[in-house]
Amino acid sequence: MPAMAAFRHCIRRISPKVVSYLSFSNSSGSKLCMRFHTYGNSRSRSAAPNQRTFKLILTAAGLGFGLAASSSIASASSENLKENEPQTSTSEPVISPSPGDTVGSVVTKSGKVLNKIKIFIGYDPREDLAYEVCRYSILKHATMPVEIIPIKQNDLRKTSLYWRNRDKTESTEFSFTRFLTPFLAGFEGWALFIDCDFLYTADIRELAELIDDKYAIMCVKHDYTPKNATKMDGVPQTVYPRKNWSSMVLYNCSHPKNRVLTPSVVNSQSGAFLHRFTWLDDDDIGSIPFVWNFLVGHNKVDDKNSFPRAIHYTSGGPWFEAWKDCEFADLWLKERDDYIRTQKIQRVIQDELIKLLDNRIAERSGEIESRVVDLESKVKEVDALKKLLAFYLKEKVLASSASSLKEPSVEA
Repeated sequence: MPAMAAFRHCIRRISPKVVSYLSFSNSSGSKLCMRFHTYGNSRSRSAAPNQRTFKLILTAAGLGFGLAASSSIASASSENLKENEPQTSTSEPVISPSPGDTVGSVVTKSGKVLNKIKIFIGYDPREDLAYEVCRYSILKHATMPVEIIPIKQNDLRKTSLYWRNRDKTESTEFSFTRFLTPFLAGFEGWALFIDCDFLYTADIRELAELIDDKYAIMCVKHDYTPKNATKMDGVPQTVYPRKNWSSMVLYNCSHPKNRVLTPSVVNSQSGAFLHRFTWLDDDDIGSIPFVWNFLVGHNKVDDKNSFPRAIHYTSGGPWFEAWKDCEFADLWLKERDDYIRTQKIQRVIQDELIKLLDNRIAERSGEIESRVVDLESKVKEVDALKKLLAFYLKEKVLASSASSLKEPSVEA
């Protein structure tokens, strides 16, 4: 990979960490600061970016950034993806800010320490912006390490992990791929799956603290019947038991019963089997407060304790024209604007870093060219000295040989 291409790739990898939540503050002079906002709370808190963030910028600008390191950023090849060997998604994960930006690990309800949680988000190309805003809202509030991985059907098909024909009742590309979450997590630890039409207003740490190892899965047990005949962009609504339970699920991936969720099963079993969690007994399913899967148009805010921590625009969100005025649309639109602003900041930082590197490379190139000319001159001098030395030695040897020769005596 050419040096500049490698650098650009590396910068795009680190830039979400550098600028995901950065904004400029002019109080007490212009300085870069990190801002967190909590909906439903008039207070906001700011924290100076950690030293590691600035080191990333300064190191990259100073040519200390390991360009060769980009070669280690490679996705698993399809030939290594086997059904009996659980793999993570081929989609590039987005990791939360470094531990220096976060409070740290979480102690779950079971008393175990959770150092990080993987969050798989269902991805649909029609709702790319919804996915980005959802991801942004999680990272914005997170005070624990999280790893966000989009589940992209196209990637799964390329790696032969998903081959199911699309059914007319599927409203999104992740209607069934969601059930690959334990497999993609390697059947290890806990992982969260959510639809892309979520907006988080609270810290994911609070949800992680509810984890109880005695359950195979945990979710909000909605008693929900859709009011509208269609959802999103005109897709027909379907009604079935445990509707919307599967839209936000904490999976105990290492639970023996979840090992049934192999690609073969996910690609062949019916929607009823999967969405109703038929492979589990009722006692295997733990309950989570509805505020973590607050269905717009169904759940209601009665007091501060019922204010949604995760808003689910299940029928359609304000990124669709037909739902631009739905409940909580203002919160999503504000978060979208924040996301777009940080993207602009990100691009500015990327451009500035690249300019700095370009200038540094140009300076170093000039220095190297000058040194090459000096070295070439010195090489010529050495060659001349070698020739002179060879000539001198040759002449000395010849002179020595001549002096040692004696004229033979002549007898009378």
